[in-house]
Amino acid sequence: MSPLPHSPTPLLLLLLLLLPSTALTFTPLLPHTTKTTTKTISSTQLQGTGNSFGRTFRITTYGESHGGGVGVILDGCPPRIPIDRDEVQKELDRRRPGQSRITTPRNEADSVEILSGLSPTGLTLGTPISMIVRNKDQRSNDYTGNDLSLAYRPSHADATYDAKYGVRAVAGGGRSSARETIGRVAAGAIAKKILHMHSGVEILAYVSAVQDIKTTSVDDDNFTMEEVDSNIVRCPDQETADKMIERIDKIRKTGNSVGGVVTCVARNVKAGLGSPVFDKLEADLAKACMSLPASKGFEIGSGFEGTMLTGKDHNDEFYIDKETGAARTKTNRSGGIQGGISNGETIVLRVCFKPTSTIGQSQATVTRDGKEVDLRGKGRHDPCVLPRAVPMVEAMVACTIMDALMMQEAQCGITGLGGGEEERPNPLGKGVRREGFDGVVEKVELSGSKKAVGLNVDEE
Repeated sequence: MSPLPHSPTPLLLLLLLLLPSTALTFTPLLPHTTKTTTKTISSTQLQGTGNSFGRTFRITTYGESHGGGVGVILDGCPPRIPIDRDEVQKELDRRRPGQSRITTPRNEADSVEILSGLSPTGLTLGTPISMIVRNKDQRSNDYTGNDLSLAYRPSHADATYDAKYGVRAVAGGGRSSARETIGRVAAGAIAKKILHMHSGVEILAYVSAVQDIKTTSVDDDNFTMEEVDSNIVRCPDQETADKMIERIDKIRKTGNSVGGVVTCVARNVKAGLGSPVFDKLEADLAKACMSLPASKGFEIGSGFEGTMLTGKDHNDEFYIDKETGAARTKTNRSGGIQGGISNGETIVLRVCFKPTSTIGQSQATVTRDGKEVDLRGKGRHDPCVLPRAVPMVEAMVACTIMDALMMQEAQCGITGLGGGEEERPNPLGKGVRREGFDGVVEKVELSGSKKAVGLNVDEE
């Protein structure tokens, strides 16, 4: 005998047993009807997810592209941090539309309002910080007044949002729009300031590739934001930037779009951030960056190219810094993270972004009621998301590292590393110094025919 339409399935009953404190509701679909009936399994509800990021430094973004506004609620920000609205606005200005001919011409000032969480003198209170940017130049009729209200844009989130929720924000793509990232960038501005105050952390990104046009001459340890922002494509290598802009212009004039790669570095991140096994720092960074609109790939350090090397060639050998006495690595193929934990070297990661889905050329698609149709996008959209993705990547990296720093302080800050000086590990990474180091690096002399210290291993 088959279960009744309203009866809990065995899987649902198992979830109830495993999660006794969690409330579940389900909506069974009755056959041959579009009507839905909600059946409450317990007194509380399973909450919708996907709009929050972080554990201790936690952000929740809200709003749709063509709604009244978009913003963020930042919870867990430490108290007594001086925050100036202009500092947040500076980052939003780097993200906003209408910057140049290679970005969407939508004209938004993206003026931020800080609604809560600050004292009259501009100090954080330790309470939630709410920030909002009100939409001013949305043109919803561009979507609702034509076939876009019925047809799905290829490779956009239209069809999948409809499949998930049974309803979607047609105008502007709703939450799937890059406009959602305003809240991330606003919160990232605060995270960047706190990290810089704490230990001089500097987080910078730049466009390193547009299609097959790549820069290989940028010094990741020394390039500046001024160099990045010196041209409209945000590549600090001006010669390569000119070629990138030329390529984007060429594609833009045909009504098409292009993608590429954003490289991001985080300098002066102290060793010890990140946790095994599921909260590895690079895993959190990957989730943060892959949650950005149009992102399609992530790699850190040597990335996929590292698979072409042997272990001997790939390993980052250690040495003692003669100036600080700290343990350093001769190379940085690990990208500043080993075993999921930061090692004090510069964190280097790359995020690839696909070509913008909305283009001005005809494409085959289907309508919501199951009919085939050709669709051509008109109006305002980015021919290339990369220049505006730069501050987005910086923001998500900053929020991730800030969260990891607070988690580290919460777990290990109470007791520190403990013990006397002889029991503590040698300082790791740049920016730290060994106490009492006199500039003399001691070399272990091996006796007999030994050329290296032997290490017996029994690894799985």
